[in-house]
Amino acid sequence: MGRYPSSNGTASDVAPVRLQKALADAGVASRRRAEELIAAGRVRVDGAQAVIGATVDPATQRIEVDGRGIDVRPPSVHLAMHKPAGVTSTVADPHAATTVVQLVPPALVPAGSRLYPVGRLDRDSEGLLLLTNDGDWAQRVLHPSHEVEREYAVATRLPLSRDQAEALLSGVALEEGSATLLDLRPATATETGSLLQLLDSDEAVPMTWYRATLGQGWKRQVRRMFASVGVPVVRLVRVRIGTLRLGGLRPGQVRRLAMVEVAALSQPVPRRPEFARHAPVVPETAARRAVRGRRRP
Repeated sequence: MGRYPSSNGTASDVAPVRLQKALADAGVASRRRAEELIAAGRVRVDGAQAVIGATVDPATQRIEVDGRGIDVRPPSVHLAMHKPAGVTSTVADPHAATTVVQLVPPALVPAGSRLYPVGRLDRDSEGLLLLTNDGDWAQRVLHPSHEVEREYAVATRLPLSRDQAEALLSGVALEEGSATLLDLRPATATETGSLLQLLDSDEAVPMTWYRATLGQGWKRQVRRMFASVGVPVVRLVRVRIGTLRLGGLRPGQVRRLAMVEVAALSQPVPRRPEFARHAPVVPETAARRAVRGRRRP
């Protein structure tokens, strides 16, 4: 993944644009009038007199008109996407048939700006993904100190045993270290039904669905954790990031975030009480209830 553009000017992946276009986008003047300002020597870039046809990086270069600094940075954009399975969470990948950036309608991308996914979902996974051109906001969302939770709907062929579930909650060894789930519980019938309807999916083979919550964000972490206890993940859908839920967003759809949603995602969250990590995680089937009933005196 490319670097996020930063407001401190230390790194930028904003696309260079013609100076007259940058001035027009900033509302200084029309493109033709901007060319006249440049030709008259009234425009300077990083202290040097500008010339017609020059390109600028709006995120890092200082542009002045008649000695007055002009803010020509593209407006910040914060988007939520329902990433479909089979789509790669990168800006560009020569080996990928489709990337998430290609799914964003051009009308949602400011002129001269590039969007980046905030974190990743692996190619086979689906669900909620954030995209932005706001590097500072992205770093706040991703930084471990803010403890922004990520909740997943996890489908398996076989149910977890109690020991397997407890191992996932207490910690399993991965290459990066000990990986734990903040919460793990069986998905309710309502949750699973609503999700399958949203995905427009019928289960040809019955699966057991769980809701798993992560505080960490390692590569393919949920899949590797479940595999480590002998229960491979068949389907993985991210349904929540912090306070933001997937809601009714269908696969491939993208929407702008409201300002209140943008602010809420970048705020540190209160630490989850320890007892909340130990909810019942082994779904009780009708057969198990029958067995339990026969054991009663």
